[in-house]
Amino acid sequence: MAASKILIVDDDSNICELLRLYLESENYVTVCAHNGVMALTMFEKEHPDLILLDVMMPELDGWQVCREIRKTSSCPIIMLTAKSEVFDKVLGLELGADDYVVKPFEPKEVVSRVKAVLRRANPAERKTVREVSYENLYINMENYELRVCGEQIPTPPKEMELIYHLASNPNRVYSRNQLLDEVWGFEYYGDSRTVDVHVKRLREKLGEASTQWSLKTVWGKGYKFEVKE
Repeated sequence: MAASKILIVDDDSNICELLRLYLESENYVTVCAHNGVMALTMFEKEHPDLILLDVMMPELDGWQVCREIRKTSSCPIIMLTAKSEVFDKVLGLELGADDYVVKPFEPKEVVSRVKAVLRRANPAERKTVREVSYENLYINMENYELRVCGEQIPTPPKEMELIYHLASNPNRVYSRNQLLDEVWGFEYYGDSRTVDVHVKRLREKLGEASTQWSLKTVWGKGYKFEVKE
């Protein structure tokens, strides 16, 4: 199987080189860009399997780059940010990022995050077909496909994992911490508002496709995929 290609985007050439060395030691192929405009050009040219994307860059910042890529692609994106405020983390997730790492970081942690996100996004590493369907809704985790009213909706890997987890367990209420633990997994170091962001994005995709099911908020508890009996 061909090695996964990682696009590293950071205006600090030392950070790019450090990440390149660690990733290539794990047999990933890497390409680098040092500003937002170059990042979009390299994305179109290289077709990477994952993007490590710095937030603060000249010309176009990471938020703008993420927004542009999400218009046409569900390629996994891990944001690299020197800012630790919750607002910045939530903004990145709202724009479609799959994860984030706060600087300064340990390169080994970044590699671990890369492996985890690619594992979720790569159907070749899954042993069995996982799919679920309801009226006007089809979720297939073999190829990370979400169809709403017959239309395929581009959806980042983490949103796919979340809607599949909820829809596979209809009418079960999950707390935000349960979802962080069961969907994001041990490698994720986030807070419960991350779940709210992903649910909001899923609701925008699902719309009002059916009266037979809905993604419900259970006040004071969490969320459930409600199906009418």
